Amino acid sequence: MSASAGGAKPWIAFAACGLIWGSTFLVIDLGNEALAPLWAASLRLVLATVLLGVWMIARRIPMPRGRALTAAVGHGICQFAINFPLLYWAERHVPSGMAAVLYATVPLSSALMVRAMGLEPLTLAKLAGAVTALAGVAILFSASLRGDVPPVGLLTILFAANVSGFGVVLLKRGPRQSPVGANAVGCAIGAVVSLVASAVMREPHALPTTFAAAAPVLYLTLAGSLGAFVLMSWLVNHWPVTRTSYVSIIVPIIALALGAIVRGQTVTATAGAGCLLIFVGLLIGMRRRRVAPATP
Repeated sequence: MSASAGGAKPWIAFAACGLIWGSTFLVIDLGNEALAPLWAASLRLVLATVLLGVWMIARRIPMPRGRALTAAVGHGICQFAINFPLLYWAERHVPSGMAAVLYATVPLSSALMVRAMGLEPLTLAKLAGAVTALAGVAILFSASLRGDVPPVGLLTILFAANVSGFGVVLLKRGPRQSPVGANAVGCAIGAVVSLVASAVMREPHALPTTFAAAAPVLYLTLAGSLGAFVLMSWLVNHWPVTRTSYVSIIVPIIALALGAIVRGQTVTATAGAGCLLIFVGLLIGMRRRRVAPATP
């Protein structure tokens, strides 16, 4: 691990992403009650593109070029043009707890993807940590796994989650670049695709004029697109992909804590056992590999 991976900043970025994304499943669900899902995703991405563009102009951040642009486009297609519309649509049919379980497969799939692309070795610790943490998430939300959920919704979220993880791998594969510029490109691509998909689905395109409609879009744009996604893109420059992917594991814990604080939901013994298993998985999967000293 390079020196740039040390210090507190990457851990702060990791924690901030978890805190923000821990609330987004709920906020997307709330937003879908006021706006059509693909239209809501479109509004968020259009607004994010404008604000990120203003950020680039104000800070004189250049547009990605060459291999950096290729990586940003690949990341944008996967993360914003595919993942976003599918997630927004599927949350109309799949409970947020079950969605969290499916997104918790990302560390395992990411470990396999980076190994296949020759970016990182596949170790027993990575596999054991990812599987252990995934089991903890499944236990955490075991109650929500019961019920009649359309298989197409489950498959849609599973596909979206792993395409999202692949987008992070593509960004890592490219050269280091400004996370603001990379996300500006990605959000622009996602905005175009979401708008076209919304038109094809013949969704109503009402502008959000009430607090219930506008608040989720603004929160997801500012905290999510300008906050968590920029931080995650920065973190990819400093940590291995498999390590950063564990943020999808801590998201369900944050969501559970928010539910207990905001909605007074009871934390059961089963949920506590699931959290403990997730913590064990994090300790196994996120520990640093010791590099043997070079022999003279």
